[in-house]
Amino acid sequence: MSDGSVDIRQDARERAWSMPISEINVADPLLFQTDTMWPYFERLRKEAPVHRQTEHEFGPYWSVTKYNDIMEVDTNHQVFSSEGGITIAEPKDDFRLPMFIAMDPPKHDVQRKTVSPVVSPGNLQYLEPIIRERAAKILDDLPIGEEIDWVDRVSVELTTMTLATLFDFPFEERRKLTYWSDTATASKFSPFYKGEDHRRATMFECVEYFTQLWNERVNAPPKNDLISMLAHGEATRNMDRMEYLGNLLLLIVGGNDTTRNTISASILALNLNPDQYAKLRADPSLIPSMVSETIRWQTPLAHMRRRAMADYELNGQTIRKGDKVLMWYVSGNRDDEVIDNPNAYVIDRERPRQHLSFGFGIHRCVGNRLAELQLRVIWEEILKRFPDIQVTGEPTRVASSFVKGYEHLPVVIPSRF
Repeated sequence: MSDGSVDIRQDARERAWSMPISEINVADPLLFQTDTMWPYFERLRKEAPVHRQTEHEFGPYWSVTKYNDIMEVDTNHQVFSSEGGITIAEPKDDFRLPMFIAMDPPKHDVQRKTVSPVVSPGNLQYLEPIIRERAAKILDDLPIGEEIDWVDRVSVELTTMTLATLFDFPFEERRKLTYWSDTATASKFSPFYKGEDHRRATMFECVEYFTQLWNERVNAPPKNDLISMLAHGEATRNMDRMEYLGNLLLLIVGGNDTTRNTISASILALNLNPDQYAKLRADPSLIPSMVSETIRWQTPLAHMRRRAMADYELNGQTIRKGDKVLMWYVSGNRDDEVIDNPNAYVIDRERPRQHLSFGFGIHRCVGNRLAELQLRVIWEEILKRFPDIQVTGEPTRVASSFVKGYEHLPVVIPSRF
């Protein structure tokens, strides 16, 4: 890390511990862009684990920052509803996008069940050799001794290929999926944000494209891709346009942003912790454990939102009916009362899958095994080819308090085996 980034982090620490705690706003996207949110979460966990922020452009919200409190909220869908949205942002009344992650039972359950076969163990077994062949080609095409952007050349490329396969999306146009995902989740500080009118126009472009695919699939025999599953599913075949778009964006963002950002994070984390990189090279059987540790360390979706359906007492605070509640997975994954030495990156932890990154309860990430599969395969292929991959500069982080990720990560590969 450069001296400048150390100074920024030191300034953030001093500010986080000196400002009035009532003023702490951990939903500020710029904290995530500068990677300076950590001391704010540390203070909230210590002094106000259930914290109310009254001043925000999207209205007041509660921050839940400790592991067990997050679990309590996440597993109680009767009191903490997903209806209406999963991020702090409030959708405009004329642009609401229903999606099954933002629904309560029973509708949530039947829609989720419609698409879950695509990530069944049998289908993952079918996908693994396809993912491996693509990962091998991506890595074989990388130049030696020349700086490249790992995010674009590897992370985005592999995950977008996988997503195109899941949708049976025209392969040569697969980067549209990345663009739609980035535009859908962009904060006002993002280079992908060009105003709400542009965002809406881009989302309508997305649903129009997918409607053509729907019309092709609905008139053909059912197949094992997501569009065919939605078109033929009893619970989904009568969705209106906005609900179709909502579920598409859920599947695109869930299948794209999270895995690609964890692939990038794995390179960064191993460079920041060379002892762990050496450990991995010496023992590739640690790859599955390293994958889980990276998913915890990165936490690719920083928060999920719920709405209280009744007054509820949580860790000494009374959350009122109608209040917005943010579960900060990124903070819960650093809770030292539950996870030993949580700020350290340790690829052979005793319980590496003990993390909140996939959520819990009925909304636990439907594609979690597919994410782990892609990360495992890319690293099995990396270790066959490259003695080292070196990060050559600061990553450019996404300006978002929801998607915790990377826009660019400069690396050099010095040599091949």
